[in-house]
This record gives sequence, C-alpha cells and structure tokens, in this order.
Amino acid sequence: MKLFIAGEWVAKSNKIEVKNPFDNSMVDTVPKADAGDIDRALSFAETGAKVMARLPGYERWRILRKAADLMAARNEELGRLISAEEGKILAEGRLEANRAVETIMGSAEEAKRLHGETVPLDGDPGGSRKLGFTLRVPCGVVAAISPFNFPLNLVCHKVGPALAAGNSVIVKPATDTPLSALRLTEILLEAGLPPEGIQCITGSGAEIGDALVSDRRVRKITFTGSREIGDRICRLAGIKKVTMELGSNCPVIVMPDADLDKVATAVAATGYANAGQVCISTQRVLTSGKIYSDFLSALGPKVQALATGNQLREETKVGPMVREADALRVEEWVQEAVGGGARVIVGGTRSGAIYAPTVVADVNPKMRISCDELFGPAVAVTPFNSIDEAVELANDSVYGLAAGIFTENLEWAMKFARRVEAGNLHINWGPQWRADLMPYGGVKESGFGKEGPRYAVEEMTELKMVVFHLSE
Repeated sequence: MKLFIAGEWVAKSNKIEVKNPFDNSMVDTVPKADAGDIDRALSFAETGAKVMARLPGYERWRILRKAADLMAARNEELGRLISAEEGKILAEGRLEANRAVETIMGSAEEAKRLHGETVPLDGDPGGSRKLGFTLRVPCGVVAAISPFNFPLNLVCHKVGPALAAGNSVIVKPATDTPLSALRLTEILLEAGLPPEGIQCITGSGAEIGDALVSDRRVRKITFTGSREIGDRICRLAGIKKVTMELGSNCPVIVMPDADLDKVATAVAATGYANAGQVCISTQRVLTSGKIYSDFLSALGPKVQALATGNQLREETKVGPMVREADALRVEEWVQEAVGGGARVIVGGTRSGAIYAPTVVADVNPKMRISCDELFGPAVAVTPFNSIDEAVELANDSVYGLAAGIFTENLEWAMKFARRVEAGNLHINWGPQWRADLMPYGGVKESGFGKEGPRYAVEEMTELKMVVFHLSE
C-alpha cells in the first residue's frame, strides 16, 4: 500500500514489510516516510485545517456517516486485515471492525452537536449591560498516533472525533500494523472527505515521531501507547493540547462471597483476549485467602481450554503476540517470578510468537509480573486478607486505567468504587470492557484526557468567549 500525504497516494523506494505475526509471511509493504515528508504533511495540514473548519457540521456528519456505512459493508474484509497484520483471532478482528463502525457513527452524530452556551454575565457586578456566550471551535491540526493492538478502532477513536470537530488530522499508525489505518483513509476519501482533511503517514516513530509532535503547527496530539513514549511526547510537545492513553497493570479483586465460576469465566475472557495485548487486560488477580485455592481450581481449566495457534483459523482462541520479542519478554518475566517463589498453574510455554495462556500463583506484588505492565497472556494471582488490604494492593501502582471487583456486598463494592485509583471501574466483571461511547481514560501515569466520541470532541476543540458590550 501507499501512504497518503498532501492529497496524494505516494510510493517510496524505502519500504517497511508488514508481516503476519503467526508465520512471518508477508501481508503487504508500506512506504517508509522521513522528516521531509512530515514537513510537507504539516504544511498541507495547515491548509486542511482551514478547509475543515469551513465545512458545516451537517457535511461532516454526512461524510462520517457514509464512511461508517462503507465500513459496515466491508466488515469481513476489515476484520481479516486486522487479524492478518496484528495477530488477533478472526472473531476479535471482526469484533474490532464492528466496533470501529460504531465509533465512526458516534463521531458523526457529534458533528451535529458542537455548540457553546450563554454565560450569565449579569450575575457579575459590572455585567448588567453585557451579553456573553461561548463558541466551540476546532483546534486546527491534530496529530493522531495509534498503537498496534487495535489498528482500526483506536485510529477511529482519534480520527472520527477530530474530523467531527472540524480539524485536519495526520495519522501516524503503528509501524507493525499500518494497513488498517490506510484502508480507513481510503474509505473516508471515498465517503467524500476533502483530501485536505486527512493524511496517513507510515514509517518509524523514532524517525518521524519527534518531528511531528514537536512542530508548532500541530495544535493537538492524541496518543495511545506506552508510558515511556507518552512521557517523551509530553516533553517534546510544547504548548499544545495533549491526550494520553497509556499503559496499565489492571487489578481484579475477588472477595470471599464471589461466584468463583463467574470470576473464572471473566478472567479467562478479560486476561487473554488479543493474547493479553490490551491495556485494560486483567493482569493482577487479588484473591481473598478464604477462597484462594478454590479460585485457582476454577480458573485453571478455563485457561487451559484456550486453544492457541494460527489466528486466521476459526477454532483458535488465542493467537500470536505481535512480535516474537514480546513473547520472549513475557516468558522472561514469568520465569523470573517462578525464580522468586511463584508457581505456574497453567501454561508457561512458548512457541515462536505464541505464548501459552498462563496463570501464575503466589505472586509477590513487588515482582515485575505484578508491578509493571506485562501486556501479554498471563495473569498473576496474589492472596489478601481484607478489603482494605485489597484496595491498598490495587492502588500500589503508578498506573490507574481500569480495575474490577467481584462481590455481592454493596459496602465492599462502594468502597472499591470510591477508593480504587482507576479511571474505569467494573463491579462483577473484569477491567477489559469498554463501550465505545463511554468516557474512557486513566488516572496517574495511565494518562489524561478522555476518549469516546462525545468526550474526545471536547478534547479536539477550543472554547472562545464572546462578550457584547451593550449601551442599553
């Protein structure tokens, strides 16, 4: 595929190979952009920001709604492309393609809802002859930097609200998974988006990322990725609006009154989807000592039943990780935990980029598998004695993206909701659940700002205050 820059589909002699993580077979190639391409893109985006700002909300709605319809008609094609380049199983690829339709459709609806409000200036001692109201206006040029693990839907969560708000957007997809973003760009142009409204640049983040985020012509950055890269972007960004969706090591608290079969089912679903490569995956399972052994007995068979293999086969439940290096890292962390006294109950083996779904018991909270972001198909189980200890353990992290608790006790549930430091809190389910319309974001070093079309549009706009000074 080609990259899309300055209104043109461009090929370059320097290319990046996009490979299927399961067998390393070639899926496609994309051009490798350089710093010169970024400068060209930014110059064009400045013009694009003016074009998009003049486009009426109805027209932005019409374009995004048509794009959603085109995506829905191509669901199978998009789902298979996601699975081929990223490694998630077909069922998850199709689900992501469906969710992306909802994200674009929700963004379209927000294009009609941009509005300010009147401000009661006569409530001020000197405001009796003043009329005030606010206008919500686009930021201008938006840089959207997306990760590999949801190569279509997370791009849509950035592009959809940016366009709905009247911005131009430069998309920098993950180097491992650029194809879905390029296909989305094609669909948006087919739906009638002015070419000035979007550009999609493929290449190494190390080479082109710094030039993009540090440029003054960019007025808004929306980034999903690692805490380390997010920190670097924030230091380079300068004075501009920034949304950061960063990592986590999400805890699940299992209280002694929990339905253990329900818990085990939820952990198996939320700990291993996309081979654990989801920032809200269940990673730490903090389990009451009163039911600790029973829980491990309930969880083991459900995890054991998750068949691994070629993600493009319907029967596969867990596919490869995006890179073999990542599977090696998970293997290293698990072995490190075992060396420190933890036990592997299920899994613990690797074949190439496939790491078997793994349960590690008796984990000390200070072990790396518990206190850092694993981002792989393993969960760490740790016992506790009381709800207060469980909350303390859940909060003992630099992260705060999502958390879950299983209990029928209202007092415990409310203590969890009020005291656990996370942006998304789930009662009687795991942390890996997201409706694309809800406000989604973390606290602490999991980032700041919210996604979800309604909330992201606010992040993608500025408020202007208008005051009429009246003579009567």
